[in-house]
Amino acid sequence: MHLTTSNGKKLMLRITTQKKRGKTLLSIEGRLAGPLVGTLEQCWRELRAAAPGEKLHLNLCGVSFIDAAGKMLLKEIHRQGGELIAEGCLNQAIVDDIVKSEKQTKSHGRKERPKGSHIVFYVVLFALLVNPATVRAQSSPKAQTAPAARPSEVLRLTLDQAVALGIKQNPTAQIAILTAAESEQDKNIARADLLPQLNARISDEAQKINLRAEFGGVPAFPGLPKTLGPFQLFSAGPSVSAPVFDLTLWERYQAARNTASASRANSLSTREQVILLVVSQYIGTLRAVANVQASQSRVELAQALYDQAADLQKEGVGTGIDTLRANVELQNEKQRLLEAENDRETSLYGLSRLLNLDPRQKIELADSLRFFETPQPDVEASIEEALETRPEWKALASQIKAAADQKKAAQYLRLPSVRFDGEFTYVGNSGSTTLPTYTYEGSVNLPLFTGGRIHAEVASAELEIRKLQEQRADLRNQIALDVKTALLNLDSARSEVQVANLGVQLSKEEVDQARDRFKAGVANNIEVIQAQDSLSRANDNQIAALYRFNQARADLARSIGQMEKVYAK
Repeated sequence: MHLTTSNGKKLMLRITTQKKRGKTLLSIEGRLAGPLVGTLEQCWRELRAAAPGEKLHLNLCGVSFIDAAGKMLLKEIHRQGGELIAEGCLNQAIVDDIVKSEKQTKSHGRKERPKGSHIVFYVVLFALLVNPATVRAQSSPKAQTAPAARPSEVLRLTLDQAVALGIKQNPTAQIAILTAAESEQDKNIARADLLPQLNARISDEAQKINLRAEFGGVPAFPGLPKTLGPFQLFSAGPSVSAPVFDLTLWERYQAARNTASASRANSLSTREQVILLVVSQYIGTLRAVANVQASQSRVELAQALYDQAADLQKEGVGTGIDTLRANVELQNEKQRLLEAENDRETSLYGLSRLLNLDPRQKIELADSLRFFETPQPDVEASIEEALETRPEWKALASQIKAAADQKKAAQYLRLPSVRFDGEFTYVGNSGSTTLPTYTYEGSVNLPLFTGGRIHAEVASAELEIRKLQEQRADLRNQIALDVKTALLNLDSARSEVQVANLGVQLSKEEVDQARDRFKAGVANNIEVIQAQDSLSRANDNQIAALYRFNQARADLARSIGQMEKVYAK
């Protein structure tokens, strides 16, 4: 059970795991948003690692809110085989949209060539046209791109190349870039309200006046016409309008600037989340590949032991039960190999989908599970580093500043504002008879009674600030929990790797000694079978320990906001 709270009082996210009628059910309660999405992701990874072939069900009936990051994680869980259960209009609509989009993706993959790469190209091109500086700031110039490959060829990917492809082609990362660019344009719109506005106008009109209508229906006098005109009027010239003194507009511009900063930080947070998903999927695929290799090695060992037992039986030294027992063990190892190969292919498909590759493109992993001897960081120093670098923390700080600016803007509505408006126009009956005219105006506007609107806007901004401050306190505790948990898992996984390596070494020695005893006729092959089982468990423990260690390194990098720095090289 995973339990996340705010300030130790208010329940924010609760995940309980239970077995019902042979299936595993995850019940989720609370808000699936912000940093809490990582809690569900970690729980999902642990359950999949513990039961790779088991069907998992997620009960979302107790979820009160799901943000964009949470929806992205649910899409990935559904794609990996998790069944989503929901009730209520909002949650049911989100689940239906996830299921529908997944079906559409599969149907498009069967019927026609996918166009995801073209969509990403146009998305990035549009982002460049909107604001090239924003896109450049979000891109990693050091990222290694994967070599180009046709669908008929096998694409070998290192971890660095997979991360680079994820940043470049994952739709969620590209949408985050466009959202940041959109906020930048909102800032430019707010800045334009502070600058002078210059317009040019040309008009040519004809007018005929009804005199009786103009004078309120007065009866017409004899000899006076009923109408006057037509008059021809031509005018052309520029006009200018500019705020001279308006603190409200200035504070709104400051709020827009801070909102743009928050949007950029949220974009970086989304990139970090995408990188974590790619790294986790890549490491999980490496684990599946290592399981296949270990299974192949055990099949070869079981085949050799079966051949040995058959030879001894032919020589009259061994018995039929020994040969039969060795054959049963050989078939068991072959079955495990088939399961491992299926898990490997499924995991490769998941990585391809996450990188938005052509479904026909075959991929291979160029890296392998390895142990990196890294020092154990200090907890307090890591928490301080996380508070300095985590983009979620920076985004929330910018949002608080933007809310404070909005409050000031509302307060300054009570102050007078000064504007200047003027125009210079050539007016005449035609373009050749025009004469220059001008009009200028300076105005001061002072609100006297607004029906409580200003007071309500100030109170609303104050409530928004208090809400964001509560979120910041909760985020601080969440960041500290993420860092402490990641460090604890890293230290534990490091010890597990050492123990697992020793276990594999001892199991191999046990197999060699059991084979020698069986060959010498000192014992039957029961000892050999038991030694094989011990070696199988030791191999599984070693692969799982290496996987947990590499995943713990990724979780630590994410907890301190260093995913892109560590993995996007």
